[in-house]
Amino acid sequence: MSASNNPNKNPSNNQTLSQSLGDAIRDGLTEGAKRDPSVLFFAEGVQDPAALFGTLKDLDKHLDPSRLIEMPIAENGLIGIAIGAAMAGKRPVISLQRVEFALLAMEQILNNAAKIHYVSNGLHQVPIVIRMVVGRGWGQGPEHSQSLEAIFAHVPGLKVIMPAFAADAKGMMIAAVEDNNPVICLEHRWTHYASGEVPAGYYREPLDGPKRVRSGDNLTVVATSYMTLEAIRAADVLADLGHPIDVFDLRVLRPLNLDPIAASVARTGGLLTVDTGFTKFGIGAEIAAEITTRCFGELKAAPVRLGLPDHPTPSSRGLVRGFYPDAARIARSCAEILGLPEETIARAEARILEERQGLPIDVPDPFFKGPF
Repeated sequence: MSASNNPNKNPSNNQTLSQSLGDAIRDGLTEGAKRDPSVLFFAEGVQDPAALFGTLKDLDKHLDPSRLIEMPIAENGLIGIAIGAAMAGKRPVISLQRVEFALLAMEQILNNAAKIHYVSNGLHQVPIVIRMVVGRGWGQGPEHSQSLEAIFAHVPGLKVIMPAFAADAKGMMIAAVEDNNPVICLEHRWTHYASGEVPAGYYREPLDGPKRVRSGDNLTVVATSYMTLEAIRAADVLADLGHPIDVFDLRVLRPLNLDPIAASVARTGGLLTVDTGFTKFGIGAEIAAEITTRCFGELKAAPVRLGLPDHPTPSSRGLVRGFYPDAARIARSCAEILGLPEETIARAEARILEERQGLPIDVPDPFFKGPF
C-alpha cells in the first residue's frame, strides 16, 4: 500500500526511496529524534564503525553528538539508567547487539519498565525503546543466535514489534519512539538486508498488528520477522502452481490482534504458523490456540506450527542444516495440509532450492527485493 492511500501514514511528501530495512530503521530513528530533542541513544557500539549493523550510522551528522551515549558492557545498569531518564522526561532508545544481552537486564525490563505505569497508578510513564537483534548465521551458536521474542511478548506492560519490511520498519520505529509505553523491537539480522520502497521523510506506521502480504483462499499462513520473507517465497511458488494462500506478517506481537487472521481462517479453513523462535511455548503456539478456540467450527484440519526444534542452536553448518524453517519446508507443510500430491510438492521444493542458487545455509539470501 502506498503512503498516499494509507490513512495510517503521515508522509511529509510523496517521494519514496529504495532502501534496506537497516537503512530504513536508521532513517526512522533520525526522523523521530530530529522532531523531539528528548530522544537519546544508548548503545554498546553507538560510536563503533559498524554502527550496530549500520542502523546508527551517521546519526551524529544530524543530531547533537551529546545525544549519542556510548555505554559500558553493563546491560542491567544501562537499561536502569535509561528507565530513570524516561521517567524524568527523556525518550531513550537502547540498541543491543544481540537479544541475549538483554538477559542481563531482565529484572529492569520485566519488573521496572513494564510495570512502573501500573504500580504508580498512571503517575509515571516509561517511553523507552529497546532494540534487540535476533537471528542466525556465521556459526554464532546457542548463545548468540536465539530468537526470544516470546519471553517479552509474555509480559503485560510491554509492546513488542518485529518488522519484516523496510517501509514498516521506518514507520514503526518512529511510532515506537513517540509511544509513551516501553516498546521492544526485535530485528532479525537477515531482514536488515531486505530492501523495499520507503516513503521519504517523516511518517508513522501504527503498532496495531498483522498485515496481509499475499492473498489466497486455500490456507492461512502467519509468519514473524524473517520467516515472513520465506513464507512469501513459498506462497509465490504455490500460487504459480495454482494454489494461492493468504500470508500475514504478524508485525506486532503485543498487543496481539488476531481479528484479521481469524477472519482469514474462517474463509480458508486452515492455519500454518511460521515462527523465528522455538515451536514449544512460542508465538505460533499462542496463535494456534487462540484461533482454534475462535474458529474451531471452520477449521478443516488441525493447525500446524513451524519453528525451532526443542534444543539449543548448533554452531556448525552441518548441524544447523534443517534446524531453521525455510521456504521449502513452508511450501511442503502448506501442500501437505492441502493434500497436494507428492509430485507437486517436489516441484515446489525444487524451484525454491534452484532460486537459492547453492548459497550456504548460514548466508542471507539476497532474493528479497521490494517493493512489496
